[in-house]
Amino acid sequence: MSATTWLIVPAAGQGKRMGAALPKQYLTLTGAPILAITLARLHAALPHARLVLCLDEQDRWFDPAWVPFTRWQRVSGGAERMDSVLNALQAIDAAGDDVVLVHDVARPCVSVEDLCALEQAAKQYAGGALLAMPVADTMKRESRDGTSARTESRDGLWHALTPQGFRYALLCQALGHARKHETLVTDEASAVEALGHRPKLVSGRRDNLKVTHPDDLALAAAILAAQREQSRT
Repeated sequence: MSATTWLIVPAAGQGKRMGAALPKQYLTLTGAPILAITLARLHAALPHARLVLCLDEQDRWFDPAWVPFTRWQRVSGGAERMDSVLNALQAIDAAGDDVVLVHDVARPCVSVEDLCALEQAAKQYAGGALLAMPVADTMKRESRDGTSARTESRDGLWHALTPQGFRYALLCQALGHARKHETLVTDEASAVEALGHRPKLVSGRRDNLKVTHPDDLALAAAILAAQREQSRT
């Protein structure tokens, strides 16, 4: 029997950096909430996957009609991303070799091709895989007074993106280890790396934008429009 692919989408954050009246995943982008666009993109690439959506227990904006997956479940989100993912892992009936992909709800522009490539890499590599892109800009190290202390070499540096995918058993072990040692991890790959594993870097498109600040909305809308135009040619 082939391994099942699970999609965990943490969507319990409040998006305070957006300064909006509602969480950023519910802000409108090209006529639809960001959450709905992200789920539609995930479904276009991975319709066979089982979705686990992590939402705040007091969420009053979510509409189940936005979920295109036939097999999905809602779980309670936690205070931090890691808590939400752990809640999801504990709620599902997964086998140890099943592949779990974790994707930021605020990345609605991820391409179908990158999603498919990441799923295959996560199945192939024992240490898992993550979408990432090589650093292209000159990197500066900030000093305490806010000035540039020095220039850091960008050789071998990558921006981590999502999804990030790992075998279920490995991800449970990694995040459990982080919680036991009270280590707050900002992505799943860093928890897996702490166990000595080396996730595969899968080069992804640079337009896999994470909507974080207000001006990101216009940029994300432009990216989605450009992607639609490209798909027509």
